[in-house]
Order: sequence, then C-alpha cells, then structure tokens
Amino acid sequence: MGDLGAAARQALVLLVSGDPELWGIIGVSFRVSLLAVAIITPLALIAAFALAYARFPGRRPIVSTVHSLQAIPAVCVGLAVYLLLTRNGPLGDWRLLFTQSAMVIGQMVLGFPLLLALGHSALQAADRRAWETARTLGASPSRAMWTVMREVRFGLLAAVIAAFARVIAEVGASLMLGGNIDHVTRNIPTAIALETSKGEYAQGIALGLVLFVLALSLNFTLNLLHGKGEMR
Repeated sequence: MGDLGAAARQALVLLVSGDPELWGIIGVSFRVSLLAVAIITPLALIAAFALAYARFPGRRPIVSTVHSLQAIPAVCVGLAVYLLLTRNGPLGDWRLLFTQSAMVIGQMVLGFPLLLALGHSALQAADRRAWETARTLGASPSRAMWTVMREVRFGLLAAVIAAFARVIAEVGASLMLGGNIDHVTRNIPTAIALETSKGEYAQGIALGLVLFVLALSLNFTLNLLHGKGEMR
C-alpha cells in the first residue's frame, strides 16, 4: 500500500509539473482521436440522414448491419487494418503501418459504425414534418437536411462525443497499428498497459486519472445534452 501511495503522489506531481513525456503521450492521444472523429463526423451524419429519410432497396439490412457493427472488438479492427497496411497487404506501398496515420485509420473504422448508428437513431426521433415543411417551402435537399439536423443537434452532438470516448480509450487497434513507439505513436491506453507491465505505476496512474477525468467530463456533457434534447 505504501508503494502505491507513493506512486499516486508521484502521478499527481507528474500531472501538475507538466512532465513533457507524460503530456506528450496525452497529446498523441487527443491529436489522433480528434482527427479521426473530425474526419468521420460529416460522412457518418450524412449517411445517417440517408438511412433515416431515404427509401431504397436493402435499407433495413444496412441499418441492422450498422447497428451490429457497434459491438465489433477493437482488436478485430486493428487486425483488419493491419493486414491491409502490412508490407504484403494491398495498401503496403503506402508505408503507413506504425504511424499516427495508421492509428487514425483504425480509429475511424472503429468509430464510424457507432457514430452512424447513434446519428441514425437521433435523426429517426426527429419530427419528419420538419423535413416535409422545409421542402414544401422550397428549401433545397441540403438546406432541408441542415434544418432537420438542427432540430436534433443535441442528439447528434451526443453521438459525436460517444464516438470520441470510444476511440480515445481503445487499446487493441492502437497497439497493433501504432506499435507503441515512444514519442511517436504511444498514446494513453498503450502507455498505461506498458508502464503497468513494467511495474512503473506512477505514469500509469497519472494517465489513468486523465482518462478518468475525461470519462466523467464526457458523461456529464452527454447527460446535459440529453436533458436539453428532452426540453425541445
């Protein structure tokens, strides 16, 4: 217990003192995850709108598949992207394996189904008359789509936050695609796994605290957005 207490105190010192190595790891995590979510957000929301409002053959199986893909394990995503990017894979010439770009791709694949499914659920809950009224008044399809999205903006923002929370905390895909290279691809989850396995608990505890505070903040924001959505 004494050793753990000392490690916890050292973890706080690392956080407060602005330890370059620690905050570099945190920076990699946020840079990779924010970029991944920023890329998939417009694509996922447009696709979610199409699934919610368009009528075309095969729509229901697609919706079911999208919702099922939410549960795909991160390590399976990592394996699939690894096989694509490895030297003998179809995208091996890109030389992206063990780079932040590979991590971004893995997190995009991981986060897209979740964001698409949650966005689809939020858009389906919207009053369809908003779309019909906008179109009747002469709005273009894109303008009418924007009107509907504004109506459920809190639900869509909650979907984006949930996708970010999903990808920043995953370890399987990041470890396989990034390689946990110091100062390059080492992010919060992979660093926690490494430091704990070495018996170096201080940095692991410090990074765990960052994820814990982030989880609390995101959960608080989600609850706040859910409440605002109910007051529409």
